[in-house]
Amino acid sequence: MNGATILVVEDEEGIRELIHLYLVKKGYNVIDAEDGFAAMDLVAKEKVDLILLDIEMPGISGLKTCERIRQLAKTPILFVSYLKDMNHKIEGLEAGADDYITKPFDFKELEARIRAILRRNGWKMNEGKSLEVLKIDDLHIHLDERELYIEGKQVKLFHKEFQLLLLLAQNPNRVWTAEQLYDRVWGYYSEGEIQTVKVHISNLRKKVEKDPAKPIYIQTVRGFGYKFAKQ
Repeated sequence: MNGATILVVEDEEGIRELIHLYLVKKGYNVIDAEDGFAAMDLVAKEKVDLILLDIEMPGISGLKTCERIRQLAKTPILFVSYLKDMNHKIEGLEAGADDYITKPFDFKELEARIRAILRRNGWKMNEGKSLEVLKIDDLHIHLDERELYIEGKQVKLFHKEFQLLLLLAQNPNRVWTAEQLYDRVWGYYSEGEIQTVKVHISNLRKKVEKDPAKPIYIQTVRGFGYKFAKQ
């Protein structure tokens, strides 16, 4: 089982059951809701990794449900709808959805879209299992594939940059001297190469921090070295 939990919000029982059975067969954890109100209640109580949300539902529409869920959580949302007009798709995306698929759909395409959204939000699939991901806020470090994603977008790192970031992030709030970092990442200590650490720290901040001049994660501890700050 890959571990991702999918919330299926669909008022048509037959469609809801078909989606449920297919996703369970593919190894997902699946919970159901027959309307938007039940969906919002579950999002507030359960840990949900992705929401499949029908647009046309009685009581409260999928669009309104999406807008209200966005006030509760950042959980990715995939709209499922009979509405095929491009304006409807744009309206769905502007309401806060991550993707939009129209009925009737091919189940393989549905899962492909689910996997793509989960990947952008920190999940990796490999033969039905989730690979290890280190998550710090919107920063997701994929250990197995040695990739960094920030807010769902991949950030390209050089090999030593990734090693340095991983070492810091796996030891939050620990203070490292430049010498210790050089020894751990490059394999030996050389006094003349300490500048290398400073250059890599600077480059990492440009790629990881929203404001490299005021870093949130990779901080300098004056007189000692560097640390990865984590609340």
